[in-house]
Amino acid sequence: MKLPHFLHNWLTRHAQVALSSLGRLYRSPSASLMTITVIAIALALPTGLYLLTANLQRLSTQWDGSTSLSLFLQRSVTVQQARALQRKLAQMPEIDALRLITPEQALAEFRQLSGFGEALDVLDENPLPAVITVKPDQAHADADAAAALLEKLRKLPEVDLAQLDLQWVRRFSAMVDIVRRSIGVIAALLGLAVLLIIGNTIRLEIQGRREEIEVTRLIGGTDGFIRRPFLYSGLWYGLLGAVLAALLVEIAFLQLYNPVRELAALYQSHFSLETLSFTDTLALLFTGAVLGLLGAWLAVGRHLSDIEPT
Repeated sequence: MKLPHFLHNWLTRHAQVALSSLGRLYRSPSASLMTITVIAIALALPTGLYLLTANLQRLSTQWDGSTSLSLFLQRSVTVQQARALQRKLAQMPEIDALRLITPEQALAEFRQLSGFGEALDVLDENPLPAVITVKPDQAHADADAAAALLEKLRKLPEVDLAQLDLQWVRRFSAMVDIVRRSIGVIAALLGLAVLLIIGNTIRLEIQGRREEIEVTRLIGGTDGFIRRPFLYSGLWYGLLGAVLAALLVEIAFLQLYNPVRELAALYQSHFSLETLSFTDTLALLFTGAVLGLLGAWLAVGRHLSDIEPT
């Protein structure tokens, strides 16, 4: 399908100006690289913090999803009665998995982990009760549903004590929420910094091409025609800064990937860091391009009107 003549000319002019603006950046590599690097750092910091909180939130969800309840049975409950209770609980639809820890198993585990083996030898009888650990199904794994299940199990006559410790998960989620809000403030401030950086860079370009702009006005060049290359310069600064920011974030997270995976393995977890997704990368590139375009637009609107042919 052939484009209309006016649309073809419009696209051609914009492509020429875009390539010309990119060429100007290429012809002054040192200054351009310094500006792009500063923009990249300003974009990489909130992006990296956003990814970090996203990973922490995912880790919190995994912890919350692995919620377990501990039912400490009465001392008078025998192992046979505990197994009968385990079979009874296994029929409840709210429960996904059960594990019975007999008093002997609990004592052996405590002896192994506590380091008080010799002290335990002087005891006349095993002081530890049988324990049933309960893993709720996915529908009852959140804090409120698990707490309701805990109240239900606590009323069983065989149960002496029922525990569900989700306070630390809630506190962790609250801290992550505070960090997320703080990142929003930091991102806004650094976004403003990017606007100022690009605006100042474009202002210097306008001042350096002052005579060229005056001549263009004398021969009838419109404001749109004069403004166009500066807007594309700002667009390129923002876009290239975002590309470098994505690369910096990827490098930083690759440095952390193996240590985090090894630490998670120590806790029998398969957790691993997730880096920028395709959607996140597109959002970062779009944000950089928009900030660059907006910063250039503000600078051009502020300083171009001050240049008039004499």
